[in-house]
Amino acid sequence: MHNLTVYQPFAHHGFDDLIRGFIRPVRVEKAAAPIKVDVVETDAAYVVKAEMPGVSKDEIQVSIEGGVVTIGAEVKRENETKDGERVIRTERYSGSVYRAFTLPVDIDEAASTAKYENGVLELTLTKKQTAAVRKLTIQ
Repeated sequence: MHNLTVYQPFAHHGFDDLIRGFIRPVRVEKAAAPIKVDVVETDAAYVVKAEMPGVSKDEIQVSIEGGVVTIGAEVKRENETKDGERVIRTERYSGSVYRAFTLPVDIDEAASTAKYENGVLELTLTKKQTAAVRKLTIQ
């Protein structure tokens, strides 16, 4: 048995959205920009590199609770236009960005470090040393 399908030549080229945009405005939701991270594990620590372009280092907050690492920031863009200028299109994100992830071991907050350079936040998260297993003697 054969299924008949309706041929729509412009369905995959965005033509419908273009025409619909003339009839009623197409609403674009402003989604939060994700923070992209790379996490590398060494014997003593985790090294996290997070892309945060255009963010002042004073606007970045990093919190560590056990093995949960949270990175947040406020991205601000200048909306100042000079005489004779007009904005044609703006796509750069402004607002809050946030990322949280869990590492398999607890992190030693006191020994961990953070460095921000050229739009990349680098965290060196030192692993907490686990207490050695102690055997009890039975009396």
